[in-house]
Amino acid sequence: MVALDMDRRVVALGLARMADAIGNSFLIVVLPLYIASGQIPIEGLVGTRLTLLGRSLIVSEYLLVGLVLSLFGFLNSFSQPFTGRLSDRTGRRRAFILFGLLLLGAASGAYAFVSSYWLVVLLRVLQGVGAAFTIPCTVALVNELATSRDRGSNFGVFNTFRLIGFGFGPIVAGLVVEGYGFDAAFGVAVAGAAVSFLTVWAFVSDPDRAEAEASDDLSITVRGDDGLLDPVFALGLGTVAMGICIAMFATLEGRINDRLGQGTLWFGVQFGAVTLANVAFQIPVGHGADRYGRRPFILAGFCLLVPATIAQGYVLTPALMTLTRFVLGVAVALVFAPSLAVAGDLAREGESGTTLSVLTMAFGLGVAIGPLASGYLERFGFAVPFLAAGALAALALVVVSSQVAETGDPDARLW
Repeated sequence: MVALDMDRRVVALGLARMADAIGNSFLIVVLPLYIASGQIPIEGLVGTRLTLLGRSLIVSEYLLVGLVLSLFGFLNSFSQPFTGRLSDRTGRRRAFILFGLLLLGAASGAYAFVSSYWLVVLLRVLQGVGAAFTIPCTVALVNELATSRDRGSNFGVFNTFRLIGFGFGPIVAGLVVEGYGFDAAFGVAVAGAAVSFLTVWAFVSDPDRAEAEASDDLSITVRGDDGLLDPVFALGLGTVAMGICIAMFATLEGRINDRLGQGTLWFGVQFGAVTLANVAFQIPVGHGADRYGRRPFILAGFCLLVPATIAQGYVLTPALMTLTRFVLGVAVALVFAPSLAVAGDLAREGESGTTLSVLTMAFGLGVAIGPLASGYLERFGFAVPFLAAGALAALALVVVSSQVAETGDPDARLW
C-alpha cells in the first residue's frame, strides 16, 4: 500500500534492482562452487606461498574464492565516488545505470566460456565497475524523488524490492546448479540484468532540475562542524562493519556445510535469510524512521547486529543457523533505510550521488573485506571470523551512537 503513493520511478527502480539482484546473488553462491568444481583449474595456485606485508601466506582454496568475491566489492566501492560525482555534475543518472547494467550482464554471460581462474577474476572486475555505475546513481534518484517526510519510506520500499531479488536468488541458485548446471545459472544472471535494463529504459527518467554545481573535490568529509566525525562518514564506518558481518559467510560455504552436515540448498536458504528478513522489515522500518526518527532504529540495529554476528560461529544445526541469519537480517533492516535517509537529509541540492555514495561505497567495501577476512581468519578456528566481525559491530555502535544526531522531520518525530 505504501508503494502506491510513491513516484512510479521509485517503484520501477526497485523492480529493476530486484531483477538485477537475482542475477548478482546467484553468482555469490555459484562462483565458489564453480571454482571448486574443477572446471576452473586452481591446482597450480593452491598451496603456493605469498609474502604479504612482510608475512608469508599460503594460498588456500578459500582465499582464492574470497579474492573473486571481494574484487567485486573493492572495484565497486572505490569507483563510486567518481561515478556518483560525475552523475551529479551531468545529471545523467539513467544513462549511467543502463551502461552499468550492460557491463554486469555481459560479464555474467562470459563466465560460461572461460576456463582460467584469472579470467574469472577479470570478469569480476568488470562487474565491479558496472555496479559502480548503477548503485550510486540509482540511490541518488530515489533520494531526489523523496522529501524529508517520506525519504525513509521511499528507501524502505526500494530496498524491499531490491532485497527480494537478493534473497530469492541464493535459494534458487542451489536448485538451478544441482538440477541444470552452471551454464543455466549464468544464464539466469544474464536474464536478470536484461530485465533490469529494459525496466529502467522503459519506465525511469531523470528528474527535472537545474544543472548541478557539484565541486570537483572527490574527498570524503571526515570531520563534522563540531570537530568530531561527520555524521555521514560515521554512518559509513558503521556500514563497512555491517557489510563485513553479512559477507564473510559466503567464503566459508564449504566449512559451514561440513560443520552443519548440510547441502547447497540449505546454505542458499541461510544466505538468503538475511535478505528475506530485510524484505519483511524494510518498509515498516522506513515508515517508522519517518514517523519516529532515524536514530532509534539505527542504534537498535547495531545493538542486535553484535550478538547475531557472533552466534554464527557457534550454532550447530542448519535450522539454528537459518534463524541466526534471519536475526542478522533484522539488524541490517533496522540500520539500512534509516541510514540512507539520514544521508539524504544531509545531502546538499544536486549532490545526492556524492553524499549517498559514501554509504553505498562503505557497504560495498564491507562486502569486499568480509570474504577475504573470513578466508584468512578461518585458519585460526571456525568462530574466529565471526568474533572479529562482532567486535567491529560493537565498535560501530559506539561510533554511530556518539556521532550521529537525529535528522528526521521534527514535525513528524515523536522520539
